[in-house]
Amino acid sequence: MKMQARAALVRVTELLGEAAVRRDSATLAMYGADMTENAPGQPDAVLLVSNLEQLTAVVGLAGAAGIALTPRVAGTNLGGLTIPSRGGWVLDLTAMNRIVKLDLDDMVAVIEPGVTFQQLKDELDRHPRKLTIGFPLSPPDTSVMANCLLDGLGNLSLRHGVMGEWINGLEVVRADGSLLRTGSWALGVPPFARAPLPDLTGLFVSMQGSTGLVSKLAVQLWPSPNLRERSFAFFADLAGAMRAIRELPGLDVLDDCGALTWPTGKMLLGVAHPRERDPAEPEVFLYLDVGAHDRELLRAKQATLRRYFAGLRADGVKVEDPIDIPTLVRLDPRLGKFAEFPTRLDFLLDHPDGGLTWVGTYGPMSQFRDGAARGTALMVEHGFAPTIVARPMKGGHFGVLRFIEVFERKSDAARAQVLALNQKLADMALELGFVMYKTPGWAVARYQRKLDPGFKRLLGEVTGLLDPGGMMNPGRWGLG
Repeated sequence: MKMQARAALVRVTELLGEAAVRRDSATLAMYGADMTENAPGQPDAVLLVSNLEQLTAVVGLAGAAGIALTPRVAGTNLGGLTIPSRGGWVLDLTAMNRIVKLDLDDMVAVIEPGVTFQQLKDELDRHPRKLTIGFPLSPPDTSVMANCLLDGLGNLSLRHGVMGEWINGLEVVRADGSLLRTGSWALGVPPFARAPLPDLTGLFVSMQGSTGLVSKLAVQLWPSPNLRERSFAFFADLAGAMRAIRELPGLDVLDDCGALTWPTGKMLLGVAHPRERDPAEPEVFLYLDVGAHDRELLRAKQATLRRYFAGLRADGVKVEDPIDIPTLVRLDPRLGKFAEFPTRLDFLLDHPDGGLTWVGTYGPMSQFRDGAARGTALMVEHGFAPTIVARPMKGGHFGVLRFIEVFERKSDAARAQVLALNQKLADMALELGFVMYKTPGWAVARYQRKLDPGFKRLLGEVTGLLDPGGMMNPGRWGLG
């Protein structure tokens, strides 16, 4: 097998060119690790893939030689999902960055893996018909495709749910290098929807590349309102904020809503290691997005929000009316980080300790208050500031509860401490009905013990059929 691998690498070098095949120790180390507590891996080579023809050829060669493949674009995922767990080749798909088609009439974009949120936004902004896509709280150079395929979220998820549900169809490179298309694409017509054909798209969503590598994705776009106001409401305590985040979706006036606890604000304002909150400071702040196509409707939505917050105060909740972003930026320009998405939250990504991780979960909003309170207690017990994000999703049918830690990445002891905390947070969350998304390998292993036997069997059969050699990003949900 080693001889086959060497021969395959020679063939790949001929195909891609020597400049696109990296084997120096610095590059291998960079691609073998990320910001999280997940243990680094050691790829045998990093391949810079530029187009579909190269991708299918590389996958076919790897499949024949039994070489593991790990796809990667920006490398900012916080689940360790682009760390090569079993060596092999890391496929850097950043250069596959074409917006293949922008259908403004049917509100669909067909894109390659390397298309970023900033790139797609810039292209959409060039057209007179104002369309948008949901932007996550992640760097502007994040891959749109990766966020969709990993069931991530964006600032339109309050209305439209996880971004995996926005996928109309996929073009997939299978483990043998062959291609398939899903959704209406399978009949050779434009990718207007996944229905009404059998929905095979789900075989590749949240599978973390273990069933195939997606080369093109058709994603839904949404109308962008002519007018929009983002504001912040500051709550004195966690209980009041969790009540509000459960109730606000029912007003049907918001495009987006999210809660962030006090350490986020302190880090934004330059406190690298927030430890204690002054009792006079708010414990939680909510950001609220209101959009409308005319001024009258915007004013009506804003009036609804003011009445709601007045009702909260009448019930004893300590909160004032929301403050708009321009007012906040005048008070402190650093708050402009939240003025427009996509944005780079450098106080987290460029933290001096270098480590960043999370336990991000989806679950029932009825359990938000208990989950946030128990998570806070666990984080404080382990010496971490309780940095928590909570967001309602899909009209309030479920929500996001996310626990974030920054840590000393170069310290083995700190990594072990973070892993122990994250395991306790994940177990606590599951007790309350919350399941991790963008699920890291250590969490997948814990979930294996609780999975429905029928689900577990079918998962194994599906991954065994689509990746019989166990080469596609092994160690994930494919468990290869």
